[in-house]
Amino acid sequence: MAGPRRGKNDVSKGKGARILIVEARFYDDIADALLAGATKALNEAQAQFDCISVPGALEIPAAIAIALDAAQRRRRPYDGVVALGCVLRGDTIHFEIVSQLSANGLMELSIARKMPVGNGIITVDTEAHAWARARLEEQDKGGAAARAALALVGLKRQLEKR
Repeated sequence: MAGPRRGKNDVSKGKGARILIVEARFYDDIADALLAGATKALNEAQAQFDCISVPGALEIPAAIAIALDAAQRRRRPYDGVVALGCVLRGDTIHFEIVSQLSANGLMELSIARKMPVGNGIITVDTEAHAWARARLEEQDKGGAAARAALALVGLKRQLEKR
């Protein structure tokens, strides 16, 4: 079985995909930067997308599950999901709890539902680190999460054709 086509900027397999973006708004400015990267990547891929907002990263997996069920009931299912948020280290173990539980929730959801998920929840020590990861001109983690979801959508489409 031949593997998927490799190419960092190949977004052609996402054309027409219906993508759900769920973004945590705890850090509004950073959330805006992550969303800008994700929407740019999805627009470049000619994917359709809806965006919903939640208070923080812990709410993202539950919101995704709720939205996927609602879309399925409306007979307008999503092909993939992009999760966006920022968890900034503080003085307590809350950082570890939120980071781990949100990542675990996304992975469990992706596997259980066979749903392509791009994880753009950045977990950082400082606000400067967050900006370096969020900005389009730097690491563009929002765009990277969208491209990851699109790559998985493309892989799923390719394998389902066989």
